[in-house]
Amino acid sequence: MTTKQRAYLKSLAMTMDPIFQIGKSSITPGLTQAISEALEARELIKISVLQNCTDDPGELAQMIAERTKSQVVQVIGKKIVLYKEGKAEKKKIILPSLSTRTSSDKSR
Repeated sequence: MTTKQRAYLKSLAMTMDPIFQIGKSSITPGLTQAISEALEARELIKISVLQNCTDDPGELAQMIAERTKSQVVQVIGKKIVLYKEGKAEKKKIILPSLSTRTSSDKSR
């Protein structure tokens, strides 16, 4: 994922509300499955880590990303944003392409 694509996903996530909360029981298999299903349906989700969870949000984000085969877009405080590219027929988010250079860039 490029910096431009990550910035685009961050801008989309700014207006989103968290759809999952991680509490003192941390990550359970049921929560992992629910997050995976949400990623399939939405592609981009936000997760809130509650105060009573003693785990580090950055470590939780990496663990969830590995288990759901998704990518961590950002971790700010106790908020995690994850992205998983959808299948071609169900794709909702179109990321900026890798070759979007302006004419001024090409002349250099």
